[in-house]
Amino acid sequence: MHSGRADGHSHAGHEHSGGGHQHAPSAHADRRWLAVALALIAGFMAVEVVAGLLAGSLALLSDAAHMLTDAAAIGLALFAARLAARPAGGSYTFGFGRAEIVSAQINGAALFVLAGVIAVEGVRRLGSPPDVDGPVVVVVGAVGALVNIAAFWALSRAERQSLNIAGARAHVLADLYGSVAAITAGAVIAFGGPAEVDALAALSVAALMLRSGWSLLRASTRVLLEAAPAGLDPDEIGRTLVRMPGIVEIHDLHVWEVTSGFVAVAAHVVVAPEDDCHLRRRELQAVLHEQFGIRHTTLQVDHESWQPLVQIEPRE
Repeated sequence: MHSGRADGHSHAGHEHSGGGHQHAPSAHADRRWLAVALALIAGFMAVEVVAGLLAGSLALLSDAAHMLTDAAAIGLALFAARLAARPAGGSYTFGFGRAEIVSAQINGAALFVLAGVIAVEGVRRLGSPPDVDGPVVVVVGAVGALVNIAAFWALSRAERQSLNIAGARAHVLADLYGSVAAITAGAVIAFGGPAEVDALAALSVAALMLRSGWSLLRASTRVLLEAAPAGLDPDEIGRTLVRMPGIVEIHDLHVWEVTSGFVAVAAHVVVAPEDDCHLRRRELQAVLHEQFGIRHTTLQVDHESWQPLVQIEPRE
């Protein structure tokens, strides 16, 4: 990106690499709350599988299948959080923060796959609905909803709200929708409604899972492709910086998100001849921090080259 005056000057003179090398705190979720959520989900999943088989309910079985992915998602989030907490070093100069982004990608993809499986089975059951024990579905669905609420609350207590935690929460929230759908379907069937409502409830949950999965995949892909974080406009940042006193030119401006909550900026800055490079760099860092909330900055600052007004052509 190029902001400010464009010219063909070769930027000779003093070169400074500006710093603000203040890495955001290492990406870490509150692993204790992740473990609590994992225990709640895994414990109830077994109960729901047995109840779904006994009641012949696809809504309950789909909810139990989703709980399995919940457990896997939270387990993956827990592993990613541990990995992300490791300090930077060796070849990994930014640390392992993006392990959480990869975890969010996997969780988003898992939601898509599971939604497809549930949708296929739901459509099949619409054509040939089995007998469903409505009261059992209502009771188990209600307990499941309470378990999901407790798990969601535990995840909301996590110290840092990253995409990794968001992925785990998306699974639990979709599972809560599944429990509500199961309760609704069970109540309708218990009062003499059609058995097809069980499959319809499962299909509605599959649609919600697709929405959550797409949101996770889109957000995590933006980070992996090093797009500017949502809410930060690189053009606006460039215009703001180039208007600062003494700044001649800003180019090679890059704004990206290393991992959730860790935004970085790098740019080449040209200042007026004989100006104080260090002072201008500190001023730019202050603006980036105060106006845009960016702490990690790498600014290369050069003086604008002096060139004579008359170019003397060499003799042949």
